Amino acid sequence: MKNTILTLALFLNSFLFYAQEDNAVTVNLPSAQKYNFTTVVDIEASAVKSQGNTGTCWSFSGSSFLESEIFRNTGELIDLSEMYTVRQTYPTKAWDYVMRQGKIQFSEGGLAHDVLNSVKNYGLVPQNAFTGLKNNATKYDHSLIVPAIKEVLDAYIKNGSNSKYPDWKSSVDSILNSHLGNVPKSFVYNGITYTPESFLKKTKVKTTDYVTLTSFLHQPYNSSFILNIPDNFSNGMFYNIPLNELVSITDRALKKGFTIALDCDVSEKTFSPKNGIAIIPNNPENNKKGLTYIVKEKEITPEFRQHEFENYNTTDDHLMHIVGMVKDQKGNEYYKVKNSWGGNSERIGNNGYVYMSKAFFKLKTISIFVHKNGLKKSLKKELNI
Repeated sequence: MKNTILTLALFLNSFLFYAQEDNAVTVNLPSAQKYNFTTVVDIEASAVKSQGNTGTCWSFSGSSFLESEIFRNTGELIDLSEMYTVRQTYPTKAWDYVMRQGKIQFSEGGLAHDVLNSVKNYGLVPQNAFTGLKNNATKYDHSLIVPAIKEVLDAYIKNGSNSKYPDWKSSVDSILNSHLGNVPKSFVYNGITYTPESFLKKTKVKTTDYVTLTSFLHQPYNSSFILNIPDNFSNGMFYNIPLNELVSITDRALKKGFTIALDCDVSEKTFSPKNGIAIIPNNPENNKKGLTYIVKEKEITPEFRQHEFENYNTTDDHLMHIVGMVKDQKGNEYYKVKNSWGGNSERIGNNGYVYMSKAFFKLKTISIFVHKNGLKKSLKKELNI
C-alpha cells in the first residue's frame, strides 16, 4: 500500500510540474475562481437611490442617465427630481387610458423615452425643488396612487359626464397633488431663480439628441417600429439592429463617455442584486455557483433571444443605468449597471450596482437609450438619424 501511494504521488507530481533543461511547464488542475473585477470604463454618475415601493424605475433610470449627460455637458452633477417627471407623466397616461376606453394597461410603469417626453413638455427641476414626499415621509410609496386614479378613470369611462367624476382631469390632479405635492412654477437653485423650462436650458440637454435601439427578428433590421410591450403606452419608436451590433454600440458608446439607459428583464434567478451579478450560465446547475464563481455562460443567438421574448420569459421588467464596464480575471467583460433599489443592505450588495455579463445583456435586454453621438456615423446614416 505504501509503495502504491508513493507511486501515485510521484505520478501526480510529474503531471503537475515538468521541467526541462531550459524551460518549465506548469499544469494546474482546474478550480473554481471567485470573481475579481477590474475597471475598464467608469463614467461619472450620481449616487444610487431607492425607488421605494413604486414602479417608477423608468424615471430613476432616465433621470440618472440625464444627470450623467448634464455632467458631460456642463461638468456639474445635479440631483434631478425623479418624482417631478412622474407627476407630470401620470396625467398623460390617464388621458391615454381614457381615450382608449380602458382597453390598455394603466400602471406606474414607463420607459426611458417617457422621461424625455416629460422634459420636452415640462422641463426639469432639481430634487430639492420637488421631492414627491409628503407628511415627513422618507421613502417613496405609490401603492395607493394608481388604484385611486384608476377608480376615477374607470368611472368616467363607464358613465362619462354622468359619473361621480365628470371632470376626471381635475380629480386626477387632486390625487397627485395629495400624494406627491403641487409642482413648482419656479424655484431657487444655488441662489438663482429658475422655472422648469429655464432650468432645462441650464443643463444643455436637447431632447432630440437621444434614440432607443433594440434587436428583434419580427421586424426588419435597420428599420424603426413601435415595440408592442405593456409599458410603451406612449408608442415610442425603436430602431432595430442586429444583436451583435447592439453589443458593439453599447461598448463603443461607453468607451466614448456616453452612458446608457437600459430596459431589461430581471426575473432570472441569476440576476442577483445581493451578489451584484447578472449572468446566464451554460449549465443551469451552475446558477447558484455562478453568483460567486466564474462559470461558462450560454451562447446567445438572435433566434434564442426572440424565442424567449415571444414566450414571455423576457419582458420589460425593469430599467437601470449602464455607467461603465469591468472585467474579471479571465478577461470576460461585464457592464456596470446602476440600480435604483438602494445601496448596501441585507438584500443589496455591491453598493447598489450590478455587474451584468454580455450573455445576460444579449438575452435579457429589451432596449437601450443613448445619445445619438454615441453611434457610428455609418449606423446613423443607415438609420437616417
